[in-house]
Amino acid sequence: MIIAVPSETAPGEHRVALSPESAARLVKAGHDVRIEAGAGTRAGFPDSAYDAAGVRVVSMAHLYTDAALVCRVLAPSIEEVTLLPPGATLLALLSPSRNGALLALLANLQITALALELVPRITRAQSMDVLSSQSTVAGYKAVLLGASALPKFLPMLTTAAGTVSPARVFVIGAGVAGLQAIATARRLGGVVSAFDVRPAAREQVQSLGATFVAAELVTATGETAGGYARAQSAGETERTREALAAHLREVDLVVTTAQIPGREAPRLITAEMVGTMRPGAVIVDLAAESGGNCELTRPGETVQAGAVTILGPLNIAATVPFHASQMFGKNVLALVLHMSKELALVVDPADEILGPMTVVRDGAVVVPSPS
Repeated sequence: MIIAVPSETAPGEHRVALSPESAARLVKAGHDVRIEAGAGTRAGFPDSAYDAAGVRVVSMAHLYTDAALVCRVLAPSIEEVTLLPPGATLLALLSPSRNGALLALLANLQITALALELVPRITRAQSMDVLSSQSTVAGYKAVLLGASALPKFLPMLTTAAGTVSPARVFVIGAGVAGLQAIATARRLGGVVSAFDVRPAAREQVQSLGATFVAAELVTATGETAGGYARAQSAGETERTREALAAHLREVDLVVTTAQIPGREAPRLITAEMVGTMRPGAVIVDLAAESGGNCELTRPGETVQAGAVTILGPLNIAATVPFHASQMFGKNVLALVLHMSKELALVVDPADEILGPMTVVRDGAVVVPSPS
């Protein structure tokens, strides 16, 4: 099977869909892997590394010839879609709920499309879960961004000039990104607390040495069958805001990660709540791409609200491209091996992993409903 890996063209995207290590595994398995020249350079993987792995480094003019599978990080542009070989399969983060025109064009061109963000949360698919691997990167980097913007040290320091108290860090949402943010803030010496509505989150937060906040708001129905937080009712949201408001007054750095698949992020921090925070406090809103958990967040911008700084970073995993690409590539490797039967590509709609991921098949858009 011929597998093609193009360069990413979205602004600020430095990752590559397959690292040399993962590509080498596919070559060893018998696949013909091709990568566009320079595709891995921004992630720290020169063409020579792919060449040594047995990957064919080619120009775009030769990349897609007879390719059965195209692996990308982000969705291609409309112009790039027209270059794909008819009948090929596309594997990428496609944002299906926001890319209707793109999916329609893929259907018209008879391209089968699988959205990486729709990998089901089941045990068999854990090694293929791109959202989890990239959320790990985002949670780590969010704390570094916040620490850099904070006008104080994160750890306690004892110096000749006296003792400096540690900063207080609050993480909202204890999914993969949130747990990594907690772990990173703890490693940097912050006093960490966290909140989540899901029952399993409390034990996970405490296992990392953080304090769990507002445990009375956790409910048995707080998560979906897929393991994600359930959208709260208006009354539940108001109670959550009230509980968070009291805690926000006492913290220095806030990292928010609360998101609902297929919907706008819940607004958990209002402008009024920001106004009660400590001077110099920083909010890093990892939900900025889906609207933000803070009312004042502006996607891709840094907002100064009085004495509080609010960061709304976008595509934060792309700012750590080397390891993000390694992790992404291992996810893609696992998926491709799962999809390969005797070196041929088989996208079975009845497969418990591939079925939920398939958003375009047989000339039609078949986006599944969020679970």
